[in-house]
Amino acid sequence: MDILRAFNLRRTPQSQPADARQQPNSAGGYTFVLDDAARLRRFLTLGTDGATYYTSAHELTRQNAECVVRMAETDHATLVRTLVDVSLRGAAPKVNPTLFALAIAASIGTDEEKREALAVLPQVVRTGTHLFLFAGYVEQFRGWGRGLRRAVASWYADRDVDALAYQAVKYRQREGWSHRDLLRLAHPVTTEDARRALFDWIVRGSVGDGTPRLIEGFLKASEPDADVAALVGEYGLSWEMLPDAALAEPGVWEALLAKGMPQTALMRQLPRLTNLGLLPPLGGWTSRVAEQLRDPERLRKARVHPVNVLIAQRTYASGRGARGSGTWTPTPAVVDALDAAFFAAFGAVEPSGKRTFLGLDVSGSMTVPISNLPISAREASAALALVQLATEPEAAAFGFTGGWPATAINPLSISPRQRLDDVLSYVSGLAFGRTDCALPMLYARDKGLEVDTFVVYTDNETWFGDVHPHQALREYREASGIDAKLVVVGMTATNFSIADPDDAGMLDVAGFDQAVPNLIAEFSRGL
Repeated sequence: MDILRAFNLRRTPQSQPADARQQPNSAGGYTFVLDDAARLRRFLTLGTDGATYYTSAHELTRQNAECVVRMAETDHATLVRTLVDVSLRGAAPKVNPTLFALAIAASIGTDEEKREALAVLPQVVRTGTHLFLFAGYVEQFRGWGRGLRRAVASWYADRDVDALAYQAVKYRQREGWSHRDLLRLAHPVTTEDARRALFDWIVRGSVGDGTPRLIEGFLKASEPDADVAALVGEYGLSWEMLPDAALAEPGVWEALLAKGMPQTALMRQLPRLTNLGLLPPLGGWTSRVAEQLRDPERLRKARVHPVNVLIAQRTYASGRGARGSGTWTPTPAVVDALDAAFFAAFGAVEPSGKRTFLGLDVSGSMTVPISNLPISAREASAALALVQLATEPEAAAFGFTGGWPATAINPLSISPRQRLDDVLSYVSGLAFGRTDCALPMLYARDKGLEVDTFVVYTDNETWFGDVHPHQALREYREASGIDAKLVVVGMTATNFSIADPDDAGMLDVAGFDQAVPNLIAEFSRGL
């Protein structure tokens, strides 16, 4: 053997660096490293509630929290701008990372920078639960100084009184906090009789002539022998405002449905509504509920994240709740409506018209849940691929894994005409092995496939293989004569990427919110 042939700048094993900018990932392979701004977006979008295959939730959280702190110290404006963008677009299935980042932004930096962070509080902290979460997070980084008290006081003083009463009754206490606690800390000042009366009820439980009408309805519903169903219609009460006993009555839920339930609440309550007999195969409330579930405008206004629809569909179709929380017989029309709602949650997707290779990393590291949600990175990538298959006329999906028991890359038998739960079951049952993200490009080169854009869904923990993914893309370009692009859809909040940041034909995407399909299509078209 000529030992000099072991050194090759065009083909490098993934266990060795191919570029001075690469660093070892958690699996031992060498990948590119995201800058802090890109990692921040991954953290806000994907969170760190659950561990990755290689990294514990505590370690992943520490790494991402340190990134947020660095951003607060060095680029505070980008930190605040990014968290506001993620929040307003509904880009994340959970609000916790954004509220956590806002707490850091409000605690670290110059006085002016902290004031700027607190100024966006009303945009990001939209519900009582958000406020309680933020209050808990912010105490991890600072005390209750004048600026923080003023910002929280403004949250109570500037909101419409009736809207504030709704928050006060719907979210009475969470996360060890109550509105009474925060009012006593913030001391908001008001000259409005109704707002003062609302504050008096929250802090002291006193009711007077100026107390908002919703409070009156809430108190009446708590009385023995109350006609709760009638009170729901009369006062506009939500299900969270009702006593537990009333929630076992079908008539109460009919009143809630007639009043109009928020989109997310409706999805969560489908098992209960089914068991109460309100969603039969024929008749009942089934057609009206199904129509609301798949309404694109309702989904958009409620900022419903596609992954939360996916979880609702999978859970409802399974007929059993998590951790033994109950069983039900799914109504087919509701399952179908949730299927339609998943695609509708992405809005109108304009196809790129490009030949698109959808490569799904189905290796072992993709079997872990995303942010502790009841869905794996592998399943989420399959669901997002379905959206692209439904919108791109020239797209095909392939699953790939390397090494053990053998390297495999094969077309996936999935179609948007299939039910979501069937597709997820199929993908979750695929054999898995090691991670080699060069396989899509190598396969396309060897098979002579004409590809304009490779879209790879992965956790970026690639380590197995004789060539790096960015080198494989270069080989494909040279062999095919096509200036092919690569889009890497990161499925975990690590700081690794297989995309070369200096190659304009490669793009990193964080997560799988409603903007992702159009973003990929625009990049494919060269926009």
